Amino acid sequence: MSASGGGRAIIAAFLANMGIAVAKFIGYLISGSSSMLAESVHSVADSGNQLLLLLGGRRAKRAADKEHPFGYGRERYVYAFVVSIILFSVGGLFSIYEGIEKLAHPHPLNMPWLPVVILLVAIGLESFSLRTAVKESNLVRESGQSWVSFVRRAKAPELPVVLLEDVGALVGLMFALAGVSLTWITGNGVFDAIGTLFIGTLLIVIAIILGMETSSLLVGEGATEREHDEIVRAIQGTPDAPRLIHMKTLYLGPDEMLVAAKLGFAGDKHLAEVAAEIDLIEARVRAAVPTARVLYFEPDIYRPGQQALQTDAIVLKSSD
Repeated sequence: MSASGGGRAIIAAFLANMGIAVAKFIGYLISGSSSMLAESVHSVADSGNQLLLLLGGRRAKRAADKEHPFGYGRERYVYAFVVSIILFSVGGLFSIYEGIEKLAHPHPLNMPWLPVVILLVAIGLESFSLRTAVKESNLVRESGQSWVSFVRRAKAPELPVVLLEDVGALVGLMFALAGVSLTWITGNGVFDAIGTLFIGTLLIVIAIILGMETSSLLVGEGATEREHDEIVRAIQGTPDAPRLIHMKTLYLGPDEMLVAAKLGFAGDKHLAEVAAEIDLIEARVRAAVPTARVLYFEPDIYRPGQQALQTDAIVLKSSD
């Protein structure tokens, strides 16, 4: 997987979640804590998430073919969407069901100190996983960009998914620790059930957030504002550059962007000169924005007022 895909962060999260899931499940079998069961399902779901993300990254590397001429890069978005909706929702709904069941039939815990120890160890492991995800994200996060903006604007879905998974896991562990601790102190199993309900609600909220973000990538997102400006500067970077009549961009995958533009040349330009200029423009665009790999430039004869007409047409179409 490419650097933008955060393969190291995914593997670190998978290893941490598998170990945590086993420990939590053992803690549930001994103590009978519904919070521990919910957290076990949470960790198993997280582990499945990481496997799906790795599988999506691998399948996205397949070469373009006749059926998919632009390649399979957007499969990473498909797998991220599956992760966000199905696994998180299933884990969330199961936790809420288990919480309601235990709320109706609360019971004290056996060996309550054991789940507390397991949860404290899990918090340490999840913190390590989150640290790795933050470190990997900082390699691709723009200087000064907030974490909220990074999650919303990142074109590679894996790192935002892992970040939200790890943050959600830590918050869920806090809920479980509070529920188990209060049940241990008071002897009232209602607190354990309430902690389970909080964990389920948290998972569903994360599922909704990730679903909204990945669905936008699936529909098709264009260049960021910074990338758009850099492409425009690359096209019009010389005094005798052609006029940019209009341009559209689309991410074919996290590491590959399509750029299509109509360029207005002087009417007295020879075909060989136009072709040479387009070659130079392509080189400048790729140097400025390395993800802009698929370029289609349509030459046209520039006519005064043409750019304004094209812009007005796009605005009218969008307003419809």
